[in-house]
Amino acid sequence: MTVAAGPITAAQEYAAELLPQAESRLGFRVGGKVVRRAVQIGQHVKAGQLLAQLDGVDYRLAADVSKAQVASAQANLELAAAEFKRYTGLREQNFISAAELERREANYKSALFQVQQTQAQAASQGNQTAYTSLMADVSGVVTAVDMELGQVVGAATPVVRVAQDGPRDAVFAVPEDKVGSIQLGMQADVRVWASGAVLPGEVREIAPSADPVTRTFTVKVVLKGKESPPLGTTVSVLPRFNASAANEGIKLPTSALYRSGERTAVWVLDGPSMTVKQTEIALGGIQGSEVLVTSGIKAGDQIVTAGVHVLTDGQKVAIYQPRTAPATTAAAK
Repeated sequence: MTVAAGPITAAQEYAAELLPQAESRLGFRVGGKVVRRAVQIGQHVKAGQLLAQLDGVDYRLAADVSKAQVASAQANLELAAAEFKRYTGLREQNFISAAELERREANYKSALFQVQQTQAQAASQGNQTAYTSLMADVSGVVTAVDMELGQVVGAATPVVRVAQDGPRDAVFAVPEDKVGSIQLGMQADVRVWASGAVLPGEVREIAPSADPVTRTFTVKVVLKGKESPPLGTTVSVLPRFNASAANEGIKLPTSALYRSGERTAVWVLDGPSMTVKQTEIALGGIQGSEVLVTSGIKAGDQIVTAGVHVLTDGQKVAIYQPRTAPATTAAAK
């Protein structure tokens, strides 16, 4: 190939992982023994679907006790109401004192409040019974199940994780010297490693502080396409920088490079003698399947791009000419 200068864009490519924007960690609101596990990892669930069940015998017995207390309080209320009505009539005929009527009225009000208290307790106990069933709050995919049958779990302990349906994020880490070039709202190309498909994305979140261990900043790019690859898919993110970042430079295919000891070299063709000469070059970086050359060759040089490992310094070569098939005659057809 003949070396020529071309545009070099300050491209940056980052390995990323596809994660949900929201992931719910669900747990029981009461403690107990797990008697049923209704979902598996990777299963899609809908809002309101049963995920797991606790042993609710004790909670149901407590609810029955509360119902019995409500019935007893209502019976006392009916008795107190009847006495208050009867003593009201006696007071109107001056057969009893006002103080006696006030005592009956106080008994009636106390019985009324007792009914309200037991009804509230019964409703609360009924909720406790319902809490033994763990239901999905949102639709999504089960990403983790941290419980087994027979296991005793505590209240509010996360036992199921559900990745909510909706937008997906490509999450990757950016070093300190590069995070300044990435801005919120910047467009990006998200390339799926397995299929090679390229999806549009947009930077929606940049971590305000560096990770204390890796000293990198977490960046999240939301995918704009309607369909997203499965969770956990490996992708590459290429932020789209302004065209003003482009410069002129020399790029060579990696097949043209020849490693000689600690040096990187290429084979440059000497036109008059048709021989090749090993020429050391300095590399400036990698862009896809090409490398940037900062010194050693110049525009207009001819270099070897294939078979570099079988050449020797000063070897005579010829420029490859592709063979063309002879025209097929009508008779041959």
